[in-house]
Amino acid sequence: MRYGVDLPNVGVFGDPALLVELAVSAESAGWDGFFIWDHLLYHDPTWPVANPTATTAAIAVRTSRIRFGTLVTAVARRRPAQLAAELATIDQLSGGRLVFGAGLGSNAGEWTKFGDDGDPRVRADRLDAGLATMDALWSGSTVDLAGHDVRMPLTPVQRPRPPIWCGGRWPAKRPFRRAARWDGVMPTHRDHGLGETMPVTEFAEVVAYVLAHREPDAGDFDIVLEGCTEPGGGADVVAPYADAGLTWWLESLGWWRGNLETVRARIAAGPPR
Repeated sequence: MRYGVDLPNVGVFGDPALLVELAVSAESAGWDGFFIWDHLLYHDPTWPVANPTATTAAIAVRTSRIRFGTLVTAVARRRPAQLAAELATIDQLSGGRLVFGAGLGSNAGEWTKFGDDGDPRVRADRLDAGLATMDALWSGSTVDLAGHDVRMPLTPVQRPRPPIWCGGRWPAKRPFRRAARWDGVMPTHRDHGLGETMPVTEFAEVVAYVLAHREPDAGDFDIVLEGCTEPGGGADVVAPYADAGLTWWLESLGWWRGNLETVRARIAAGPPR
């Protein structure tokens, strides 16, 4: 089991310097990972939004041990080649500690307000195509892109790639078939919101479904879940999820857990081992 912190990149947490500070604190407190959201806009238009690519690059150079990344990157809003180059650079900066979370994104307005198609089926197709392009470019081999031979010499430290964790909202099935083709899955549930932990029975259904669609001998696979525990305890909360196959517990932190000082204190208290 590994333990991470998961934070928004919006509102009070839309301050990139604050997110870097919290990542350094999480590393000092013994957490194994530090992850942030990906948004361009948020529901409250007055809230600042920190760019996750720039923020994780800063985290890469301010930490030395902790794994980190964006959960999840809305790949359909990016040009895959540019995203591949940015993430390879961040993995190099960190010495190979990047995790790449990928998904559809939850707010269609982040497309439609900029003149793009917010249809989730269109976004899903672009996500699948983008992941395939990025994986090919990260190999360092020559890739045929739109009839042109392209090779990206700067590749990630991690081989064959930084682990790709795919997010999805259960009980939709396509996101979980996608996740089975890559390196990890991070489920949420349609009926459970911020501050709630998916019940272990539903989590076990997700695990069974994903593993049933994974090719035999496909290699290591991470099963990730956001949840809530209190400082100084929580091992009993995590244990049944570990029994169901969990490999990463992510402490879900944000305004729904209290003010900024409450969040700082929960990080400083360390993981629920």
